[in-house]
Amino acid sequence: MEAQSSSGLLLSRKRRRDGSNGETEDGERLGKIPRCTVGLKHPAPFADELVPADSKPYERVSMDEAKRGTPPDRPVRVYADGIFDVFHSGHARALMQAKCLFPNTHLIVGVCSDDLTHKYKGFTVMNEDERYDAVRHCRYVDEIVRNAPWTLTPEFLAKHRIDFVAHDDIPYSSAGSDDVYKHIKEAGMFAPTQRTEGISTSDIITRIVRDYDVYVRRNLQRGYTAKELNVSFINEKKYHLQERVDKVKRKVRDVEEKSKEFVQKVEEKSIDLIQKWEEKSREFIGNFLQMFGPEGALKHMLKEGKGRMLQAISPRQSPNSSPTREERSPSPTFRLPFFSKTSPPPSPPPHHSGARGYLISEDDDDEDDDEN
Repeated sequence: MEAQSSSGLLLSRKRRRDGSNGETEDGERLGKIPRCTVGLKHPAPFADELVPADSKPYERVSMDEAKRGTPPDRPVRVYADGIFDVFHSGHARALMQAKCLFPNTHLIVGVCSDDLTHKYKGFTVMNEDERYDAVRHCRYVDEIVRNAPWTLTPEFLAKHRIDFVAHDDIPYSSAGSDDVYKHIKEAGMFAPTQRTEGISTSDIITRIVRDYDVYVRRNLQRGYTAKELNVSFINEKKYHLQERVDKVKRKVRDVEEKSKEFVQKVEEKSIDLIQKWEEKSREFIGNFLQMFGPEGALKHMLKEGKGRMLQAISPRQSPNSSPTREERSPSPTFRLPFFSKTSPPPSPPPHHSGARGYLISEDDDDEDDDEN
């Protein structure tokens, strides 16, 4: 059931129009997938470890029946074979396409042995046990066939009850044949898949060979010996020397980058200080002119102080509205006996010398009476 639900989720995704790699078209985005755990908890079993199939005769399903969907107890048995050396995403995508060919699919994967692979294709990086184990941990695989044949025979197809064979439709010439899948295509059992461009075992090996020195130095640094890497004594010393030179270069580069950062920070701080100094200087000049300039506050203060000093020094004038001497109401006066009865001429105004006049007011008479 988990395999069926996972295949249903995968089938719901949009593919390219050319069907390659199971990827979406440009501008299209995958819909959100419900959060659920659809992964298997155990690796795929080997075919020779499974219980034998039931005794019912082997009857293939047609392509139309497979596309319409088969009963849960009768999945479409799809077979895909290969070397699967240095298992990568291109292998996984091919197996995903084979798994998603039909709504109810049981995917059987055949992996060729070392002897057969070295005979027909060449030396491998991983041995057969490593390749078996890598493929059986792929989530799309339901069953593993070890020591798979190079060319599929009717006996092999009947033994494993295979309905369809999935592989890319490029003619695969090997073992003296122009296309080892030619008889499968003629029998109507071939289901084509698409290769993933830009990734293959040969491409990965080419990258390693191209950057051989880099990876040798990397592994020597990680503790591998020259003997394990099949490196001569002279090359080992050369790689160690190159590693030291590279370390020095990296240190020099780091120092240069740090010095550039330091200079940049100093420049930024100097620019900030200059800007702040200019702002403060403008503010200082403005305050100075406001205080000591031609129309500054100091000039106004001096003018105001000068005016106050002149006002304090000069005599105070009588107000214009004060009554004159003639307008004032005279106080009653008394004449002394030795003065004539005729009214004397008006006395001049008193001087600052303090001389008293001859007219005595009532207040002066009162003071004389008190003395008597």
